[in-house]
Amino acid sequence: MNEILDTHLQELRRGTIVLACLQLLRTPGYGYGLLEQLEQRGFATDANTLYPLLRRLEKQEYLTSEWNTDEARPRKFYRTSVAGIRLADTLTQEWLALTDAIASLTDQEH
Repeated sequence: MNEILDTHLQELRRGTIVLACLQLLRTPGYGYGLLEQLEQRGFATDANTLYPLLRRLEKQEYLTSEWNTDEARPRKFYRTSVAGIRLADTLTQEWLALTDAIASLTDQEH
């Protein structure tokens, strides 16, 4: 039964990672740091999920990136683009509407 629940939870969380990344990367950040921020805020994910997502969002022009070579190890920093900010704002509004809709369903049960 846990495996079925895990599958449903994974499906529920999948889109939230996109929105969380777009919101967090309004301040530039790199992959590993973003993983830590997501974990701290309750959006547990792993590198095998995050890095392809970052590449996809960059290809869709919702993120921009640049290499920082100031340190010994170069890091690719990502930032939410103007289009990404618009998308994040729209997704946030939709999320809030869905939250209200789900709350209304639960309120009816009581």
